[in-house]
Amino acid sequence: MGTRRVLIIGTGFGGLGLAIRLKREGIHSFTILERAKTLGGTWRDNTYPGAACDVASMLYCFSFEQKTDWTRKWSPQAEIRAYMQDCVEKNGILPHIRFGQEVARARFDENAGTWTVTTTSSEEIVADVLVSGVGQLHRPSVPKLPGLEDFKGEKFHSAEWNHDYAISGKRVGVIGNAASAIQFIPEVAPRVGRLTIFQRSSNWMIPRGDRAYRPWEKWVYANVPGWARLVRWRMWLLAELMLYPVMKQRPFLTRLYRGWADKNLAENVHDPELRKTLTPDYPIGGKRILIHDTFYPALNRANVNVVTSGIERIVANGLRTSDGKTHELDAIVLATGFKTNPFLAPMQLEGIGGHTLDEDWKQGAQAYYGLAISGYPNFFMLYGPNTNLGHNSIIFMMECQMSYILSAIRTLDEGGFKYVDLRPEVMAEFNRELQAELRGTSWAAAGQSWYKDAAGRITNNWPYSTAWYWWRTRRVDIREYRAVKRDAAAVEATARERAAA
Repeated sequence: MGTRRVLIIGTGFGGLGLAIRLKREGIHSFTILERAKTLGGTWRDNTYPGAACDVASMLYCFSFEQKTDWTRKWSPQAEIRAYMQDCVEKNGILPHIRFGQEVARARFDENAGTWTVTTTSSEEIVADVLVSGVGQLHRPSVPKLPGLEDFKGEKFHSAEWNHDYAISGKRVGVIGNAASAIQFIPEVAPRVGRLTIFQRSSNWMIPRGDRAYRPWEKWVYANVPGWARLVRWRMWLLAELMLYPVMKQRPFLTRLYRGWADKNLAENVHDPELRKTLTPDYPIGGKRILIHDTFYPALNRANVNVVTSGIERIVANGLRTSDGKTHELDAIVLATGFKTNPFLAPMQLEGIGGHTLDEDWKQGAQAYYGLAISGYPNFFMLYGPNTNLGHNSIIFMMECQMSYILSAIRTLDEGGFKYVDLRPEVMAEFNRELQAELRGTSWAAAGQSWYKDAAGRITNNWPYSTAWYWWRTRRVDIREYRAVKRDAAAVEATARERAAA
C-alpha cells in the first residue's frame, strides 16, 4: 500500500487527521493544499474574544493522538490550534503541506483515472485520489443588509475579528446571537460603552460548567494509563444516550433538557420581559443547543440591550430597525455564521462525462455517508453533507471517514483498480432513507437554520447515532461501486516513473 498519489485540500482537523493516518499506514505519497499561510482551519480563522469549543476538551481531539494536558474542561481556541500544530510536528506532516495554494477547480480524467487539480495561481497537480477536507464552517456568511456599505464606522465578521480596533468605550452593535456571539459578548460587554444585540431568533441554552482542571486532575490524566481515554468514551456515550434522543424528539429527555434550559434562563436573567425575549418558539434541539456559562449574566448589564425589531437598513451612523428607531453605533460585528451551502464552494468539480458538482447539487447537496458522490470517482469528503452533529463530537465522525477513505485506497491497490465510482442507485437509495429519517427530527420541526438549504431540505445533519455511522463506514463495500481495472502495462510504467522520481 502506498503507490497512490493522494491530494488533500485543507489543514483543518479532517485534513490533518487523514494525513497522520495515511503516514501511519505507510502512505507517504500525499500532499495537502492549504489556501492560507498557516494551518488550523476554523481554529486558525476564529480568534474572536472568548473563542472556544462547545465540545468538552477530552472529546475534542484525535483518539489516536489523545491530549491529556488540557488546561480547561472546555478548550479555548489558542489551545486547540496549538494541539493541531503539535500533532503536525510530532507526525512529520509539515513537509507535505503546501501553503498559499487555493484550489480553483478539479477535473477527473476517466482514461487515466486521475484528478487534475488547478490552483488559483494556475498550477496543475495530478492525483489518483482527491480528498476534500474543507469542511462546512470555513466561509463567513455576510448577510445582504441594505446600506451595509454606507456605514461609516468599523464593521467586521466575527470570524475575521479586527484585533487592531480599539473597542473599549465604543457603541457596538452585534447582529446575531448564536454560537460565536454568546462567546465574545461576555468578553466585550464590560469593555464597550454600549452593546446592542440585534436578535432574529433566540436559542436554547444550557450551562457548560467550564473551569480549569485542578492540579490533581492533570496528574491523573498524565500518569494513569488509559484514564483520559476512558473519560473520552464516557463523554461520547453520555452524549449518545442523553442528547441524541433530544434530536429525535423523544418526550422524556426533550422535557428534561427543556426544563434544564428554562431553569438556566430563569436563574441567570433578572428581567422577566427579557426572559420572554430569550425563550425560543421552536422545539429544543431544532437549532443548535448552545452551551455557555456567562452569556446570560452578561445580558443583565446596564450597558447591554437586546433588540428584536427587524433590521430595516444600515445607515451611515448606525442601524435603523423596523420600528423606525435608529441605533447609533461606532462598530458593527456580524455574528452571522458561515455559508455551508454549497459545501465545496468556491471550488469547481468536474466528474465523469463533464458533469459538474454545481449542476448535480442544484437541488441540494447530497452524498453517500457524506463521503462519496456518484460520478466523481476516487473523490472523498471529510465532514461532507449530512455528517454534522447536534449532540456529539464531529471529530468522531471524521475519524470514521478517515477509516473509510483508507479502506478505499486499500481497495484500489489490492484490486488493481484504476478507479472506483459509487453506483448512482446506491447513493439515491441512501439519500431517500436519510431524508425520510430527517423528517422525524427536531431540526425538521424548526424553521430556517443553517442546517437547511434555501429549499428547506436538511443537508447538514446526521439523523442517526454516531455508533451506527461508525458501523457502516468501517470499510468500503466494493459491491456498491463500479470498479474499473487498471491496464497492466500502464501500471508497470507508472511504477517505474514514480520509482525514478
